[in-house]
Amino acid sequence: MTKHKMVFFLTCLVSINLQAAPSIAVLAFELKDLTLKPAVPAEIKRTVSIKPLLEGELRSAGYQIAEIPLPAQQEATGGVGYLFDHADAAAKLGKAFGADYVLVGRLHKPSFLFAYLMGDLVRVSDAKWVGKFISESKGPNAELTIKAVESLTVKIDEMLEHRYTPPPPVIH
Repeated sequence: MTKHKMVFFLTCLVSINLQAAPSIAVLAFELKDLTLKPAVPAEIKRTVSIKPLLEGELRSAGYQIAEIPLPAQQEATGGVGYLFDHADAAAKLGKAFGADYVLVGRLHKPSFLFAYLMGDLVRVSDAKWVGKFISESKGPNAELTIKAVESLTVKIDEMLEHRYTPPPPVIH
């Protein structure tokens, strides 16, 4: 292989690897607590923890995170569950902050024994839902929430670019 062909080949290889990953805006998760003691501080804390955990997992796979300030999300929300049900409003919000996709999330807690992390992915370019994902979390402890977030990340990544490798299980 000549020197020029080698340089061309390496340039092509580098440009393929440097293609930007899609940018994803992860909105703050809403809590939908159907238990007899709804929205206790521990559940609110768990719900708030999901967004940064999910952003961290997506970043670890090379996705860009588009930051949407909470006040902007609150302004775009016409009430609880509004963005979860309106892809057009979520896409408009994502477009304003340069996102390719917006993940609208909810922690749905029908029981004290388990909860579901639900994420609906909107493609900003056409304001269409491209995926609806659910991961179950049994129990309220942080380790189980982290595992549910990793599971949710796997599902999102399978829809997009297959970049994510979850961490290996921790053996106690």
